[in-house]
Amino acid sequence: MTTPIKSFFQRSTTSILRPALMSALVLMNVGASIAQAQDGHSHTPKQQYQMTASQLTNANALIRVVRDATDRFRNVAVAEAEGYALQFGCVSGGDTGAMGLHYVNGNIVKSGVLDATRPQIVIYEASPTGELQLIGADYLLFADEWNAKHSSPPELMGQLFHLFESPNRFGLPAFYTLHVWAWKDNPNGAFVNWHPNVSCDTFAGQAQPAAR
Repeated sequence: MTTPIKSFFQRSTTSILRPALMSALVLMNVGASIAQAQDGHSHTPKQQYQMTASQLTNANALIRVVRDATDRFRNVAVAEAEGYALQFGCVSGGDTGAMGLHYVNGNIVKSGVLDATRPQIVIYEASPTGELQLIGADYLLFADEWNAKHSSPPELMGQLFHLFESPNRFGLPAFYTLHVWAWKDNPNGAFVNWHPNVSCDTFAGQAQPAAR
């Protein structure tokens, strides 16, 4: 039985589990200092700047990596068999859209390792028929642990992570996050937190209240 991630995190805040939890927003042209990581409460697509050819190439490459790494998880039973479990219900952003259903792998979170082929979270949306459709992935690292070992925020193939400070709606320590909407196009960008075309309306479980 998979340990709920919130209690998993709470037991671990005094040990190795202080990496930087992820959820995603990217500025394509920001600098490298920790202060320049994106604010986790932002709903606007601030990353919508003109990308250089190199940035566009890296962005497309990351999306391909995520699709290749998560293709088998289109069947949610496969994700569950590999240690992913639903946490936080369905995360909604109200009129900004939603983040959907986060299936979290606690062992990968605990490792604190940033690996494009091993996302800490895979994200689903409930269809009107109740079936779960894979829509993306989320990389997460706890901020305290990351900052203790690095002088700049985490970055994956050119995409800067987004910082959620504490306290936050998830009841977690401060964390870095990067969403990659690899399986459902996001009109606001592939690496923003909120997806305007994702909804929690058909989720049968307990949805989180919309973010303020």
